[in-house]
Amino acid sequence: MKQYEAVIKVMEENGGFATLGYLNQHTLKIPGVTWRTKTPYASIRRIVQDERFFFKIRPGLWALKSHRDEVLRQFSLDEDSSSREREEFDHSYYQGLLVEIGNLEGFQTFVPYQDKNKAYLSKSLFKYTTLERFYDFSYEHIVKRAITIDVTWFNERSLPKSFFEVEHTTAIQNSLLKFLDLQDFYVDFHIVAHHNRYKEFESKIAYTAFGAIRERVKFIDYDGLSLYHSRAFKFSKAQAKVNL
Repeated sequence: MKQYEAVIKVMEENGGFATLGYLNQHTLKIPGVTWRTKTPYASIRRIVQDERFFFKIRPGLWALKSHRDEVLRQFSLDEDSSSREREEFDHSYYQGLLVEIGNLEGFQTFVPYQDKNKAYLSKSLFKYTTLERFYDFSYEHIVKRAITIDVTWFNERSLPKSFFEVEHTTAIQNSLLKFLDLQDFYVDFHIVAHHNRYKEFESKIAYTAFGAIRERVKFIDYDGLSLYHSRAFKFSKAQAKVNL
């Protein structure tokens, strides 16, 4: 079996699509394939860019051309899908990437209750998160604020390690206000958005009101997030951190 055929096989067995992270995890397990390279993951990344067989859905997410109509219809990304459905897919997709990274890094993961039944690829988000309930790590009014954040990673002491807000179309300033309310906790803050929103992020974080958290908030674009996701599947926790 050729290398590209192994990638096709993994995608076919997964419904015709896969994240690059999923391919990194499963393709090298296919028997009868010779990978005469020290960088097989780079080979996989190159293979999925072959437009004869594959097409890109979103950063880090690829599908088989032979399954194009079926996959796009499943994800509500076909011509009949509304802009709202497309936005919902994007938001939950990037939430799912963050959840999977957190799980691989050994954190406990949570998404807001109203998001738990939203689809991340072929399953609901709650199928991936490790927590059914949000930890009451502080006063009630603080917890009520934190519980609305798109993705939370908790450490082994049940305290928040990282907060992530996915800003596909909504106002970045609203997320920064949430982070400001949580500034007294030793936690990392992240805005996840398309790279074309970085200037908006820079403009908002420069406000005097956000001075207390300015150096603690990181901006991650979608391409960077998909890269972190694929790396998380390449390396075990003992070997490397993705450093979000």
